[in-house]
Amino acid sequence: MRLDGEAYDGEEGEEEEQKLVVGYALTVKKKKSFLQPKFVRLARSLALLIMNLDQIVEIGNPFHSPLVFLKEYRETHPEVTVLDPPDAIQHLHNRQSMLQDVVDLNLSDFYGKVGVPRQMVITKDQLSIPDEVTKAGLKLPLVAKPLVVDGTSKSHELFLAYDQISLSELEPPLVLQEFVNHGGVLFKIYIVGDAIKVVRRFSLPNVSKQELAKVSGVVPFPRVSSAAATADEADLDPGIAELPPLPLLERLAKELRQRLGLRLFNIDMIREHGTRDIFYVIDINYFPGFGKMPDYEQIFTDFLLSFVQSKCKKRHAT
Repeated sequence: MRLDGEAYDGEEGEEEEQKLVVGYALTVKKKKSFLQPKFVRLARSLALLIMNLDQIVEIGNPFHSPLVFLKEYRETHPEVTVLDPPDAIQHLHNRQSMLQDVVDLNLSDFYGKVGVPRQMVITKDQLSIPDEVTKAGLKLPLVAKPLVVDGTSKSHELFLAYDQISLSELEPPLVLQEFVNHGGVLFKIYIVGDAIKVVRRFSLPNVSKQELAKVSGVVPFPRVSSAAATADEADLDPGIAELPPLPLLERLAKELRQRLGLRLFNIDMIREHGTRDIFYVIDINYFPGFGKMPDYEQIFTDFLLSFVQSKCKKRHAT
């Protein structure tokens, strides 16, 4: 995203109005989800002009790779503030590297314990996967995820592997992650600058030892974090529905903002079933579907305005 304060000429006959131009580089799907009418109206009322970057630079052709486009734009327009640098965004496109920052945090005694499920990366030779899993000591069932997150539907195709032999059916490169029973509820933690918003989503149900002994094969499962799968209004066991402690989330968000160098992302977190304070981060996503986040319009415009105010203070202080 690009931020730049400039005079914007309205329709002929209108007085010139000072607006803050916010440029975006989003895929068509993200654009449709994010630029909802209510958000656009609120932004305009606050003198925020939201524009596609290709409109701003008048390149004439739509871009197919937002990250490549942003890198080129940043090099040719050094005077413009880029909210989240492309290189930092790229870090979250690898499911192995994205969770390493959580491992390095060591939040083991701060209002609860936060870690990541045991996992391993398979880059080639799918026939050797069963042996590699045995050597690594990973316990079934295993969640199989594509290693690279590139925005395509394929990068979100997840599978649950119930037995060792069927693992050879999976297609590398991928990440194999131990499945942690979590009561069928996932916490999506949206980070917008300093703001934190948590929502519950229905997830995969627990897998019992009896079920594990009966079921075999590799089973695909749908994306469980869609808005239609919201669990915020469901009548859930309090031990499952209770949100993670806010101080824990604030510390986690602060640490990840610093380590990742990003301001706009979300964390997928689960609570180990039968516990109150043992949590696992299973995914981190850059610029998720903010349109699914309650009150995102106000939260996002507040973020943009506070960011500009902070930038102006720094300028005046120097």
